[in-house]
Amino acid sequence: MALGVLNPQLKSSLSGSEYFDSGYLEELPPPLQSYLCLTIFTCFCPAYPVNIVALVFSIMSRNSYYRGDYDGSRRLGRNALYVAIASVIIGLLIIAISCTVHFTTMDF
Repeated sequence: MALGVLNPQLKSSLSGSEYFDSGYLEELPPPLQSYLCLTIFTCFCPAYPVNIVALVFSIMSRNSYYRGDYDGSRRLGRNALYVAIASVIIGLLIIAISCTVHFTTMDF
């Protein structure tokens, strides 16, 4: 007799296959890397239009992941990472330039 008939804890799917068939053990999706925390952190940098673009890419990456488009999610997440890094660099440059201008034009 079949093992599924003897063991009542094993349940079959609608197609008649057991849980242990290869159809049930599907491949897990790749991990989500949308860099949402990094892009939220970059919103505190003074490069505002670039920050918003990074945040939009990150949110689009999450939406693509939940729809099942893993390649699109990976591509948008990578774009979010690159734009977030550019935003941090631009923000640090703006801070450095504004500090330099402020402290070199002071009257002693």
